Amino acid sequence: MIKIGIITASDRASAGIYEDISGKAIIAALDEYLVTPYEAVYRVLPDDQSTLEATMRELATMKCALIVTTGGTGPAPRDVTPEATEKVCQKMLPGFGELMRQVSLQYVPTAILSRQTAGICDQSLIINLPGKPKSIRECLDAVFPAVPYCIDLIGGPYLECNEANMKAFRPKS
Repeated sequence: MIKIGIITASDRASAGIYEDISGKAIIAALDEYLVTPYEAVYRVLPDDQSTLEATMRELATMKCALIVTTGGTGPAPRDVTPEATEKVCQKMLPGFGELMRQVSLQYVPTAILSRQTAGICDQSLIINLPGKPKSIRECLDAVFPAVPYCIDLIGGPYLECNEANMKAFRPKS
């Protein structure tokens, strides 16, 4: 079974102060997008760079084809998810962050403060999303058409989308 990692970076959610709705929003979107069965490997962590790095590496070692993070992408001192992602990735894919900010700017002028990014850690694609469920969906809707082909290119498993909900792009051979 294909594994997909979901990481929520939140001091308060990891301490049980409030329920993590952001990670669940990612799973709900993936359930709509994908026809391919997958196992969600779900973690809620504090905003701690070394913990985030270790967990990203663990999920890559577990062969998660995709690792999607939420939270920790703003300018606050505890927002360190992009730094953790950059530390564990062999290649960065700045186009993901550029597109997510462009889409978010249609809704809020503070999107320019977001530091979402993406990269490749071994054979895992890591994508950093914002922390709000509405923003998560807007950003995932924008970038997900490229995700299955990216995973193909890095030697990962074949992800098939539900064409009624998400049209993945793969070049015609």
